[in-house]
Amino acid sequence: MLEAEPMTINERRKYLYKMWERYRKASRKEKGKLLDEMQAVTGMHRKSLIRILTGRLSRKKRSRERGRSYGAAVEDAVRVIARSMDYPCAERLKSKLSWMAQHLMKHGELRLDGQTLQQLERISISTLKRILKRTEKAKDRVAHRQAPRRQRNHLRKDYPVRLIANDVPEAGHFEVDLVLHCDEDCRGEFIHTIQMVDVKTGWSEIEAVYGRSYLAMSDGFEAILRRLPFEVRGLHPDNGLEFFNAHLLQFWKDKIEAVQISRSRLYHKNDNRFVEENNHSLVRAYVGHGRLDRLEQLFILRRLYSALWLYHNFFQPVMRTQHKVKVEEGRYRRVFDTPKTPFERLCQAGTLPDTVLNRLQTLRDQTNPLQLRQQIAQWIDQLWAVPTQKPAPTVNVFQTLKKEHDPTVTFSFEPTIHFR
Repeated sequence: MLEAEPMTINERRKYLYKMWERYRKASRKEKGKLLDEMQAVTGMHRKSLIRILTGRLSRKKRSRERGRSYGAAVEDAVRVIARSMDYPCAERLKSKLSWMAQHLMKHGELRLDGQTLQQLERISISTLKRILKRTEKAKDRVAHRQAPRRQRNHLRKDYPVRLIANDVPEAGHFEVDLVLHCDEDCRGEFIHTIQMVDVKTGWSEIEAVYGRSYLAMSDGFEAILRRLPFEVRGLHPDNGLEFFNAHLLQFWKDKIEAVQISRSRLYHKNDNRFVEENNHSLVRAYVGHGRLDRLEQLFILRRLYSALWLYHNFFQPVMRTQHKVKVEEGRYRRVFDTPKTPFERLCQAGTLPDTVLNRLQTLRDQTNPLQLRQQIAQWIDQLWAVPTQKPAPTVNVFQTLKKEHDPTVTFSFEPTIHFR
């Protein structure tokens, strides 16, 4: 604030309110010194200060409002100028009001005399706000006039927003998400990863699909359902259109009649906390963030995911939070349970038939985890060894669909397991 700038009425009142307590307790001699100080600071007359300090400190409301300072000519000119600038706010309008008035006069849009121009130069922002408030600017604005309103996905409203509890009593409640492999370029078609994580056991299913069309998504979910060793009871994706569309919702109703579908809150990734964590530890940690848009990469990625499915579910122990202990104000320490693999947690849940359980145990016993790890590393190298081509060649989506006995999903030391 400049030293020469005078105090406003509100600033003077705040200052006098601070000085009032000192003035009330001061002696006669001290009151005179305080009045000298207040007179020098505020610039007010001494008698006015005495009347305020001995009377009421609050501002007295006017019994009668003063008359209008600007006539209809000024108000009409402001409306025309505001309309020519598509109704900016009063602060922006004030800075160009005088110049725009003269500019419009040159083009014959306004006819103003010298007095009106002078009034436009000294008009206040508060007065401009009152004039603009009386103008129906919302109906006359060009900005956003022809823009269509955002179409809402009304299919989502039929499905509740909720959070799957950590202590869900049975397996089969899956968090679902889609991982994009496009790097920083979202143009065109590219490979996506569908991931489903069971909340009870941590069992994870991952499948690579090309694009987000209904054909690709339904084909990926069908492949997951064929390999999944237990029933799906509930699905909990985010609010993406790749999940909430009429075709895919009908797909799930046809596949599993009693499936429970819910969704997370918008912009709350923690509502899908398990699958979001696996997006890093099970997908990004192995595949990375590069762009994948070649048909060869899709086939290699499916082989890689078949190995990761076995490696994660049978040989990677996971910990689950039991409860939190308060360490200090605002800080908590998590207490975890004993680390167990998703397969071990699935066995404890007691949902698997004996035949399926025996097949899974046989698969684990016959698998060499060190050899499996080496095979995963080789496929990662093969994945990124595929030469890139810009623009990427066009891919026929029907060539990307995964059949029930697709040879591209088998790996050298163990045939693909199908449970359905």
